[in-house]
Amino acid sequence: MEEEIAACGLLCHECSIYLAHDDKEQAEKVRGWFIEEGFIRPDKTVEEFMEDGPYCLGCHGAREDHWSPTCWILNCCVEKKELDNCSECSDFPCKNLEEWSTQNENYSEALKRLKTL
Repeated sequence: MEEEIAACGLLCHECSIYLAHDDKEQAEKVRGWFIEEGFIRPDKTVEEFMEDGPYCLGCHGAREDHWSPTCWILNCCVEKKELDNCSECSDFPCKNLEEWSTQNENYSEALKRLKTL
C-alpha cells in the first residue's frame, strides 16, 4: 500500500483528522479538540462528527469535505500550482514552509520527508 502524503509532507495515515471519518477512537479525539477550538458545536455527537465532519480526506479530495479548505499550503501547492506536494515546487523549500515546520515536531518531520522526495 502506497502511503498518502499531504501537500505539506505529513503522512495522512498517521493523522487523526484524516482517520476520524472511519475510526471512532480518532473521531472522539478530534471531536474534543474541535469543540475546544470552537470549530464545531459541543452537542455534535461522535457519530454525527464521523458522518459529516469536518475531517480530512487528503489534499486531493473534495474541498467541501476538507476540514481546513483555507489551508495556505493546500491552496498554494494544490490549487494554485497544481502540484501533488511542495517538493515539486520550483521555490521549495519556501520561507513560509520553513517557518511552518518550526511549529512542532510533526511539521519538522514533514519538511524533512519532502526534502527526501
